[in-house]
Amino acid sequence: MEYVNRTYRQHFRQDRWTYFAIEHKETDLYIGVDRTSWHPELPEYTAHFIRELRREMDEWIVCHPDYAQALIPWKADSEAPEIFRKMSQVSQKSGIGPMSAVAGAVAQKTGEAIQKRFGVKEVIVENGGDIYTALCQDIDISVFAGHSPLSEKIGLHIEAAFAPLGICTSSGTVGPSLSFGKADAVMIICQDTSLADTYATAFANTIQTADDIQSCIEKIKEKQEILAAMIIKDDKMGICGNFELKLF
Repeated sequence: MEYVNRTYRQHFRQDRWTYFAIEHKETDLYIGVDRTSWHPELPEYTAHFIRELRREMDEWIVCHPDYAQALIPWKADSEAPEIFRKMSQVSQKSGIGPMSAVAGAVAQKTGEAIQKRFGVKEVIVENGGDIYTALCQDIDISVFAGHSPLSEKIGLHIEAAFAPLGICTSSGTVGPSLSFGKADAVMIICQDTSLADTYATAFANTIQTADDIQSCIEKIKEKQEILAAMIIKDDKMGICGNFELKLF
């Protein structure tokens, strides 16, 4: 599996949001808030929040290594940090291991903490291709799909009325995350970011060739909590849901 530097961050709109990056251990966040809500304490506050969140998570995982390695749903006990209990909950719906939801869960908790502390109007938190966003205005988002000729050429027009949203992408050809499929990109949108994350991984696991796209789309349509989805494999794509196709 190829790892690709996050060059797609260069395409984020600088006229609408002010961005900053937070890196701590494996966590690598790119965060934007609307320019009118910018506060100089945002980076320092967010860095502290991430350090404390990771400390809590890491300390629990040391004592529960089976949770981190599970490839099927694994129920976290009542003493587990809230983020792990939430990841266990959503993985029951996707049918795969709870760590499939970790990037989305961290993105959402971070975004919600920023909203609560600073009262920002809009926030977007990107964590390795998984996004939590709260919006006041619509956005257009393209899909990064590695070497596919469709990469960053197609995407969706996201309506702000549905926000807050989780927009999560899984790939079997790009990035370091575990995938049992060969999809160039499977993007899933839900109102819960951790749910979108685990579903993206689960459905990406089912894509081996472009011939698998249609059957996967049909299965996605059965999930009422999925607002929209896009699948890319080689030069083929599939789409379903509430949002319009966007060409870039």
